[in-house]
Amino acid sequence: MESLLFPIIMLAVTLAGGGILLLLLKTARKCPQTDPGSAAMQTAQQFINVKDIRDKYLYTRDGMAFVYLRIHAVSIDLYSRAEKSALIKTLTAELSDIQYPFKFMALSRPVDISPLIAEMGEMLKEAEDKRKELLRQEILQMGGFALSGEIVERQFYIALWEKQEEGTERELSKRASLLCEKFAAGGVACDILVEKEIVRLLNLVNNPSYTHLEDMETAASIPMLKGVIE
Repeated sequence: MESLLFPIIMLAVTLAGGGILLLLLKTARKCPQTDPGSAAMQTAQQFINVKDIRDKYLYTRDGMAFVYLRIHAVSIDLYSRAEKSALIKTLTAELSDIQYPFKFMALSRPVDISPLIAEMGEMLKEAEDKRKELLRQEILQMGGFALSGEIVERQFYIALWEKQEEGTERELSKRASLLCEKFAAGGVACDILVEKEIVRLLNLVNNPSYTHLEDMETAASIPMLKGVIE
């Protein structure tokens, strides 16, 4: 009788232990779904630290306010050496008195070539037979470029920020306007982003479907400004 009792006790203990373990596993699986602070319950705003976007200001969850500027690209390849030197000196002099931190961002974004495709479509309606075939092939090729995102342009942005307090928005707006004037003095167009443009910039930085991956070989080097010191 005693020889049969010991296996029964061991079996009961094993079943009880298995039941407790199963209960603990189920509880652990439910915790990420019920805990508001867990990764499974995080929203996109929480993940990228954005609390709100109003007008031209972005507010973060850690109490900061941001303003973003877009710097329009300038093709210096068309400039002479003297014009390049003048541009460098002007921008250096204008920006030399900046005493607050800012962040410069250079991002790649697919070019919107839909207006070009639409224009070729209108030309196709009035073209002759040989030109029609050429235009059809060109439209197909351009459409492939548009879908693949192979044609990209570099866009340049500057971010200004300050701790969110009374008068922060006024100070940031003043800094942004002054910075735009400094770039304009050098012939570089600059404007302050508003709500929809800020959302587009956030998508460009944080949304993988907007991101264009570039294969670039990098090497350690010291950048030199040519033509400044004569």
